[in-house]
Amino acid sequence: MPMLEVTELGISFGGLRAVDELSMKIEQGGLVGLIGPNGAGKTTVFNMLTGVYRPTDGGIRLDGENLIGKKPNEICRMGVARTFQNIRLFPNLPVLDNVKTGLHNQITYSLFESLTHFGGYRKKERAMDERALDILKVFDLDGMASYQAANLPYGKQRKLEIARALATDPKLLLLDEPAAGMNPNETAELMETIQLVRKKFGVTILLIEHDMKLVSGICEYLYVLNFGRLLAEGTPGEVLKNPEVVTAYLGE
Repeated sequence: MPMLEVTELGISFGGLRAVDELSMKIEQGGLVGLIGPNGAGKTTVFNMLTGVYRPTDGGIRLDGENLIGKKPNEICRMGVARTFQNIRLFPNLPVLDNVKTGLHNQITYSLFESLTHFGGYRKKERAMDERALDILKVFDLDGMASYQAANLPYGKQRKLEIARALATDPKLLLLDEPAAGMNPNETAELMETIQLVRKKFGVTILLIEHDMKLVSGICEYLYVLNFGRLLAEGTPGEVLKNPEVVTAYLGE
């Protein structure tokens, strides 16, 4: 059984068919790319996978469980986490607290504990601090735990957003253009980070990306969208030599 199975997925906004009859399968532990020109429907797919949009038709299953109709917080608890094309951190909170927000589905307080800080509050806070620091160490951000997120360099903000997503303990991690706005050195470092994340956390990864060097360097399989429909699929070597894919990107 695939980790993620998408079957003839589609969504319409009024008269616009944004995604049409998309089918994908991702095996557990896979690192797969979803690519295509701007406006192809890639982020719309992520929004359907995470419950932001409800598909007009088709199916989505995670380890055999149906995701259609679930709310975003329910899908998060089922094991799907994501980052965004535009970074969405809590800029005025410390780095540590940004990661701790991702632990909300694992460590909870009673109303009494929240108001009084009695009971198990301090023990739970220490456990959250330790878990958040462990995650930050993977990204070499533990030394910046007390920094405001807004004061981090751009590349480290990208890493922090991935760290926060991992704090939810996902099975499936969705990365929406993680290399956007990065210079070549930052992109090369990000490639190593993504590979390390998969190995250390045992997570399955689906990423949207326009940087073909990154895509061909780390992805094992690619799906190509164009005008909301699946144009091609296969290994990076096969897909990036496909004349239809080249035409879609170059507009020739």
